[in-house]
Amino acid sequence: MKSVNKILVALVILALGSCLASAYDPSPLQDFCVAIDEPKNAVFVNGKFCKNPAETVAEDFFFGGLNVPRDTNNANGVNVTLLNVDQIAGLNTLGISLARLDYAPNGGLNPPHTHPRATEILVVIEGTLLVGFVTSNPNKLITKTLYPGDVFVFPIGLIHFQFNIAKTKGVAFAGLSSQNPGVITIANAVFGPNPPINPDLLAKAFMLDPYVVKDLQNKFANVN
Repeated sequence: MKSVNKILVALVILALGSCLASAYDPSPLQDFCVAIDEPKNAVFVNGKFCKNPAETVAEDFFFGGLNVPRDTNNANGVNVTLLNVDQIAGLNTLGISLARLDYAPNGGLNPPHTHPRATEILVVIEGTLLVGFVTSNPNKLITKTLYPGDVFVFPIGLIHFQFNIAKTKGVAFAGLSSQNPGVITIANAVFGPNPPINPDLLAKAFMLDPYVVKDLQNKFANVN
């Protein structure tokens, strides 16, 4: 009887593991499911409403011009061109997306952020990037300087960053393990949400003077 109970417990654990795994992007149930916005024209449903496969064309799986440099003339000196399911409808249910990252010389920064639904793998094409991520509690910084041709992985959900320390521009490409990875930029999320977080709460949490918190909230108020 005990052995039967052990088998049942093992089966329950396996079932729970399967449920947890399916909490991320679903496995495709067909060759592809090109996303469409209008459900009345849908034939299949799998993640999003799907176009009739008979009407699928090459453009559903295509995006051109990712070789073109992007403008980095902004506060952080970075431009992220994300190709998720909203840009390439054919990515629907396939569990991947892609990004081009352009960094300004001398300090182009992709500031600390997380992707709640995706692990990221980054390959450097140009520049010299100081990259890193922070583990969950107890917090440990994992960091490395990357050069062209180097690859680095940022685990799902962890805070991470890239900083171009070269005197020349930086370019990198990143693959993400979700058709819609999401992004939470830490400073924006803490100091710039609408409505704002109580400044006294933030002052206590960050051990800052409330006037400093209010100044930061004013700076980030129009960022999001």
